[in-house]
Order: sequence, then C-alpha cells, then structure tokens
Amino acid sequence: MLWIFLAFLTAISLSTLDVLSKKALAQTDELVIAWVREGYALPFLALGLVFVGVPKLDPTFFLTVLALLPLEVLALILYVKAIKLSPLSLSVPFMALSPVFIVFIAFVFLHEVPGTAGVIGIALIALGAYLLNASASRYGLSGPLKAAFKEPGSLLMIAVAFIYSITSTLGKVALKHSSPAFFAFFYPFVLSMALFVVVKVKGKAGLLFSRPRTFIVLGFFAAIMIISHFAAISMAQVAYVISVKRTSLVFSVLLGRLVFKEANIKERLLGCSVMLAGVFLIVFFE
Repeated sequence: MLWIFLAFLTAISLSTLDVLSKKALAQTDELVIAWVREGYALPFLALGLVFVGVPKLDPTFFLTVLALLPLEVLALILYVKAIKLSPLSLSVPFMALSPVFIVFIAFVFLHEVPGTAGVIGIALIALGAYLLNASASRYGLSGPLKAAFKEPGSLLMIAVAFIYSITSTLGKVALKHSSPAFFAFFYPFVLSMALFVVVKVKGKAGLLFSRPRTFIVLGFFAAIMIISHFAAISMAQVAYVISVKRTSLVFSVLLGRLVFKEANIKERLLGCSVMLAGVFLIVFFE
C-alpha cells in the first residue's frame, strides 16, 4: 500500500533531518536550525502550491492555527536544543511518550479510563525508557532513571512530547477545517514566520543564510518529510500513519551509532524498540 511507503519515507526523512541538524548544530545556533527546518523547506513546498487549491477556511481554522503557533515554536526550539545537547539515541526515543500524555490528558479532562491495551502500552513505554540506560543499573535499580534525568536532551524531549500531545489534537481540528494538502503547504509558511520573529528578536537573523549549502539540504529533507506525511494521512487513518512514522525512533538510534558513534547502542535499540511496541499498542488497540 502506498501510504505505508510514504509513512516510512516520512520516518526516514525525519531521522535523516535530525542527523543533519545535529551535525549543523556544531557550527551554528539552535534557533537558526529550528528556523532552517521550516524556512528552507518553503521553496520546495511552494512547488506543490501549483497543484493544491485553497479550501474554504472558517474562523475555527485560523483560531486553531493561532493556538498552535506558540506551542509549535516552543516545541521545535526545544527539540533542536535536545538533539544538540544529548546523543540522538538518548533524546529522540522519548518522543514515544507523546501518546502516553494523550492518554493521561484524556483521563484528566475527559475522564476516559485507559483500557488494557493502553495500560500495557504505557508500561512498555516506561520499561523501554528504563532500558535506554540499562547499563546504569550497576549503580542500583534506580540508576537508569537517574541517568535519564541527568541527560538534558532527554528532559527537553519529554517536554516536547508533552507539547506535541496537545498540538496533535489541535492539528486534527485544523485539518478538519481545511485539507491535508493545503495544510501541508500553508502551516510551515506561518510557522517559519513565527520562528523568524523569535530569531530576529534574539539577534540571530544574520545567521540564517550563513551556510546555504547545508541549510538547503536540511530544507529538502524537511520538505520530503512534510509532503510524504500529509500525503500518507490523506490515504489512511492518522493513527496508522503516526504509528509507522514513529519507527523514526529506531532509525535515529541506528543513525546515531553510524554517524556519531554513540555508545551502548544495543541497550538503546532494545529500549527504543520496547517503547515503539508500547506506542503501537496504544495507537492501534486503545
């Protein structure tokens, strides 16, 4: 099925984008890379506007986008900072916590009690997070937990996962009041504008064109990720697409080892795989 291929393409593009972003962060600022991931994708995305019509947009759509923007700006900055500060294999896997937060938000605000699959999925994600630092168990059972909380990238990515658990719901509202194709091209444009304001205020705007070759490559993979993601969700249920997209966690761990020679890859790959199994349970059966 084409949507599965597109979802895997989204995952691979996202992992590649993270690797390239981490390499670029050795020579520039995280605010700059946060903008580059959106801004430099725009020329590639603009080509699609020729084939995408503008649907009828109502006030709900614009209000939802306004609510999304500050959260997405914060999440993207924290995401880039997380992969700058910590190994990919110890930061990116914590994105698996996003569906866990969604379950808890539904419980707190909607009084929706998670079913058996949800409870098992949460347990697996917690176990996987523990296994990411399994070697620290030599300092006691609490060693892996202490190691995780000492890793700044892990903590930042947990915050990102929480923010995305909120924006994923708002994003569904925006999609219902527009169209996947239009939103794929429109949203990166307004997000890059919002990010530019932050970069400008911080006095970093002059760096946005400092490494054009590197930044264009980042923009290309960001565009591929965005286009394949929204193409996939136009063909299949969002939950299915997101589940396949989450395989990017595994790809990021593997690329972290191949590109940055990150250590303890076996335990991190095991932990990441267990977390991914938990995500599948929550998304497919909860």
